[in-house]
Amino acid sequence: MKKLFYLGVIGIIIYEIAKVYFIMPMPGSQRMNSIDLAYFLHTWRWVFRITFWALILVGSVAVFKTKMKCPAGLLLLVAFGVTYAANYEMAADTMFYQPGTLLMQNAAANKVSADRLVIGAVVNGEAKAYPIQFIGYHHQVRDSLGGKPVMVTYCTVCRTGRVFEPVVNGKTDNFRLVGMDHFNAMFEDETTGSWWRQANGEAIAGELKGKMLPEIASSQTSLRQWLKLHPDSRIMQPDPAYQAKYDSMSRYESGKNKSMLTRSDSLSWKDKSWVVGVKTRDGSKAFDWNRLKKEQLIMDQVGSAPVVVMLAADKRSFFAFENPHKENLRLQNDTLYSDKAAYNLLGNRIAGTGDDLKPVNAYQEYWHSWKTFHPETGQY
Repeated sequence: MKKLFYLGVIGIIIYEIAKVYFIMPMPGSQRMNSIDLAYFLHTWRWVFRITFWALILVGSVAVFKTKMKCPAGLLLLVAFGVTYAANYEMAADTMFYQPGTLLMQNAAANKVSADRLVIGAVVNGEAKAYPIQFIGYHHQVRDSLGGKPVMVTYCTVCRTGRVFEPVVNGKTDNFRLVGMDHFNAMFEDETTGSWWRQANGEAIAGELKGKMLPEIASSQTSLRQWLKLHPDSRIMQPDPAYQAKYDSMSRYESGKNKSMLTRSDSLSWKDKSWVVGVKTRDGSKAFDWNRLKKEQLIMDQVGSAPVVVMLAADKRSFFAFENPHKENLRLQNDTLYSDKAAYNLLGNRIAGTGDDLKPVNAYQEYWHSWKTFHPETGQY
């Protein structure tokens, strides 16, 4: 009977550590293809817990009648401590919270510095901007935009900002941050318990594996640049309850964090180097941020689509468009010129003749993230 006690204690300690290890950034864990094992451990968590604690309960009667009751008591305290830490101290959704109050203000009432980077989106003519300093801590912010529910997400370890419609099987759903896979944040939907990857909105484990959340086009710019393009936009304001968390994020967007997970590499094509990843209908390519800063405008081919990638004069806001006629384009004073027309940074024609430029998906992120989730990517 005593063996049952020790088997139960060792079993629950190993189980709780393993359940956390595979979905949190621990040594080696994020480089494994272990998502199926992690999801299995999560799905059957109550079976494991009930089994191991039942063994402890049955065996404890015999153990605590012996002289070994003090060591056994210490082991039991360790089991309780590990269980508590794994489910509260180290659980992703107890480390990062959504804002309790989502306050949006227009430009006149805005208190956020114009130099801050934002993830901005426009739906049905309504524009909103979400500072990376805030959403980087929260990981997700729920809102509505142009009459649609939206889920604004950010993963600081991948430097990925995405906006999705939180719709599962045709219905709006709730999501919680559950951990990460290959250094990318994962969310769990409330209805099916499936796990969804933040970098592309794909369900990677559970009933809906292989499904995709609808993505809403977004841009990463400075707030100053965003308001030039969208003067009627509203801007997310800080939730006072999390001001200390926001302060700890103040250096992140400029790449000055020192943490191994969120630092930046100033050299090109290192794991923590910045790239602009561009995705078209049939291809993807990474553009080195250092080179883009130097050239400001790059014309290239991504898949079958000729594209132009451009950096605004603030050296922080970037945009990408299709260039179907392979026109010779030039950038001057944040205006894009062809031989026939002039365009603003939204791709809208402001002079000359012809159609507006069609935006393509472009994201700033760490090179390790882009190449992991776009293994077929090219490099410029």
